[in-house]
Amino acid sequence: MTATDPALTALAQGWCALSLLHGRIEAHIERALQTKHDLSVREYSLLDVLSRQHDDEGGHLQMKQVADAVVLSQSATTRLVTRLEDRGLLERYLCPTDRRGIYTNVTEAGLRLLEEARPTNDTALREALDEAARKPELAPLVQAVESLHVPA
Repeated sequence: MTATDPALTALAQGWCALSLLHGRIEAHIERALQTKHDLSVREYSLLDVLSRQHDDEGGHLQMKQVADAVVLSQSATTRLVTRLEDRGLLERYLCPTDRRGIYTNVTEAGLRLLEEARPTNDTALREALDEAARKPELAPLVQAVESLHVPA
């Protein structure tokens, strides 16, 4: 393959379109969450991921799993957890069976904020997808996103 290969160019154009769609959606959701709930997209995502934990076998996520779920490095995830903990939205505690492990749970205040923010997130996502669907270069990607049935 060379830099002028049509297949490479098509691949690069596809990647640019996907990146553009992601950026537009994230920016739209970010504005809505910041305005109405003083939350960033990453903060919302972290609260959402951690709210799905449970006390059964394998129910608590390790920080690496959390970092992967919110698409951040482990150090950035730790800083994010600390910010939300400082706001009273998360709490950390030692694993009862392995004192080296630290768990992070969403507090009652965090759960309330998440439930208040969920409709804002969902509405902003729908608005961003609808707007992107009107752009010919993004419409096929919007259709692909809407056709996905991925478990939460």
